[in-house]
Amino acid sequence: MLTTTEFKQEFEKILEGLYASNLEDTSSIQQYTALGNFIKSYTSDNWNQTNELYLEEQVKQVYYFSMEFLPGRMLKSNLLNLGILTTVREGIAEMGLDFEAIVKSEVDPALGNGGLGRLASCFMDSIASLGIPGNGTGIRYRYGLFQQKFVDGYQVELPENWLRNGNVWEVRKENKAVMIRYGGEVYLKEDGENKLRPIYSNTQNILAVPYDTGMIGYENDVVNNLRLWSAEIPPEEEIRYKTIAEREVVNQITEVLYPDDSNYEGQLLRLRQEYFFTSAGIQSIVRFFKKQDQPWSEFPNKVAIHVNDTHPALCVPELMRILLDEEGLSWEIAWDITKKSISYTNHTIMQEAMEKWPVDMVNGLLPRIYQIIEAINQRHIDRKISLYGEELTYQTTIISDGYVKMAHLAIIGSHSVNGVAQLHTDILKEETLHDFYKMYPSKFNNKTNGITQRRWLHLANEKLTQLIDDKIDQEWKTNPAELRQFKAYSKDPKTLKQLSDIKLENKKRFALYAKEKYGIEIDPTALFDVQIKRLHAYKRQLLNALHILDRYLKIKDDPTLELQPRVFIFGAKAAPSYVYAKQIIKFINALAQLINNDPDIGNKIKVVFVENYGVSLAELIIPAADISEQISLAGKEASGTSNMKLMLNGALTMATLDGANIEIKDLVGEDNIFLFGLTNDEVNQMNREGNYSSIAVMESNPRLTRVLNCLINGTIPGIEEEGRVIYDSLTLFNDEYYVLQDFASFIAAQERADNLYQDKQAWNQKALINIASSGPFSADFTIMRYADEIWNVKAKAGKQASFFKGNQPI
Repeated sequence: MLTTTEFKQEFEKILEGLYASNLEDTSSIQQYTALGNFIKSYTSDNWNQTNELYLEEQVKQVYYFSMEFLPGRMLKSNLLNLGILTTVREGIAEMGLDFEAIVKSEVDPALGNGGLGRLASCFMDSIASLGIPGNGTGIRYRYGLFQQKFVDGYQVELPENWLRNGNVWEVRKENKAVMIRYGGEVYLKEDGENKLRPIYSNTQNILAVPYDTGMIGYENDVVNNLRLWSAEIPPEEEIRYKTIAEREVVNQITEVLYPDDSNYEGQLLRLRQEYFFTSAGIQSIVRFFKKQDQPWSEFPNKVAIHVNDTHPALCVPELMRILLDEEGLSWEIAWDITKKSISYTNHTIMQEAMEKWPVDMVNGLLPRIYQIIEAINQRHIDRKISLYGEELTYQTTIISDGYVKMAHLAIIGSHSVNGVAQLHTDILKEETLHDFYKMYPSKFNNKTNGITQRRWLHLANEKLTQLIDDKIDQEWKTNPAELRQFKAYSKDPKTLKQLSDIKLENKKRFALYAKEKYGIEIDPTALFDVQIKRLHAYKRQLLNALHILDRYLKIKDDPTLELQPRVFIFGAKAAPSYVYAKQIIKFINALAQLINNDPDIGNKIKVVFVENYGVSLAELIIPAADISEQISLAGKEASGTSNMKLMLNGALTMATLDGANIEIKDLVGEDNIFLFGLTNDEVNQMNREGNYSSIAVMESNPRLTRVLNCLINGTIPGIEEEGRVIYDSLTLFNDEYYVLQDFASFIAAQERADNLYQDKQAWNQKALINIASSGPFSADFTIMRYADEIWNVKAKAGKQASFFKGNQPI
């Protein structure tokens, strides 16, 4: 095991080698870079041995394709998983350096937007920690998602130049580069052996260069691989790119995450991105498989390709293209291999959110891929029409109404389709994808999302982690189901006091941040109410804001009113083209400006909307939270994972019965969660009956009427346009997400929370029960289910490889 002395010697050597400087002459960024290089060197043997083991034993490997990965800062995470965090921290201190300053020098990789990307990163951590042979495949975005700034309360998007100082964790592998072809013309020609071969002409060829990052397993010597692809001009074609504009077309492919797709050019770029990384990843997989000198029939026994949402759905026709065109397999054999190898996770309930691309766009950009999609579609029709009839068959086609439907492609071309919470999966089967469920019932299954406790508790909340260790020892760190033992302390006054003290310390940490960053003075003894997630109308940040406005009006009516002080914390980005979401951000910021500067309100309400919410900010906010706002309209949120992270850190959930909230409720019991609002069945009934009148709801509730009028009567300065738009959406356009219908129930639940918070002992008991009940939401357990029930892979490496066997959560 590494000693502090050994670490210091090696660290100083690396630092001097990199910068030709003494310790005292280096910056925290330079120290961070040197520490990153030390970790890479320290893990290099394990990384190499892991790769060699997978190749030598020809194990089945998982390839997880995702448009997003949101790993957060990796320095402390890597040190924790290597088991040397304490050693390195002590060594850094002995050298007179500031460890936390070094940690904060790392920039969050801008490789994701929210839940989808964070889930992918939690999964990569769990795959490695369980010793499962697994790889991530994605895009190395130059700027990633935008950096969010608020200017006069409005969201402004700036480039997030996260690679300004390089990325110490990545290794460029130009020898593994592959070629991606766009556009041009393609036709099929007989090759003299009774086979048709595609002939390409006038294509645009782009070089996909991989950058690999080691995914370090938790104390088990396993280092898996995350491979992100960057678009470059092939050296032999440099002469063809004579202008900056021509070169920019190539750079754009891997420049930003989710380019604005409100116009044709943006949609085309998005499609270019999706084909770029799926083609590069599939080519890389096939090349590795061929090294093993196995027959093609073995491909599904050696390769599991997982499509995370529809963005990588082009894996289906791309694998077919390679098997047909480059390997000369028959359609039947290639199709059998493809379906057995590919699985698909659906992440949305809403039909309107399912990706689809215009036929002309796909055909123009990817002519050979479109030919294959057409053939898949026609064979689907030919096979199914006699079994299921025309109506059902044509409702499930990939190509219809001038569009290529990516979810249909992913379902038809895979052997497994999973939802990410039980309610979500039920809705997919009964509503959203019901036609496919009738056709392929055995494909559908549920895999409720999970989070890694290593990131969201061990690192984000070290003192709570230590408290749990002191009470129940450390087995829970490798078997999170053991967290349930912590329930034994739910009535122990000493433990509850310790828990309360830790929460207060975390709240003070956030209060300091709010003061330094935004100049907002907040009382750490107030109730911290947190809503952190992507800004979307169905997630109903608006409902939360209306509740805050209602509280504000109550205090203005009677400034002497005894009301539980609260700090409302928001973190959210809106898509650049999502105008309504950006108007809600402006409204919340204007409301915050009004409330935070009103002397009548004082510390009874404070509102903090953090800029540029991401993983590192989440690590600051989540341990400080008392209430977790999970208030989406029932039936709209697929799962949610912020609910799990907040629960793990002792926040009580304010929830509709939506997504994984239902499973949280089942685990903690209704007494330890605040439930409100319509159920999914009630929402469906109201939708069917079509007689909902938001104006009638408003007019029947004077309190609600007054709140809404504040949007348009000048009470909140600076939102004349935004206030009117929001008001009209809730009244004139009949409140699509039933915000007004759930308002009274939401207010009642918030009042219950106020009352409970007066009894700190009772509140802390419920907080502890939430922590102790969170084990089943470990991503380790989620990944075990994927491995056993979808991928059919086994742990093949690492000290902990078989630890979890038989230790499913209860």
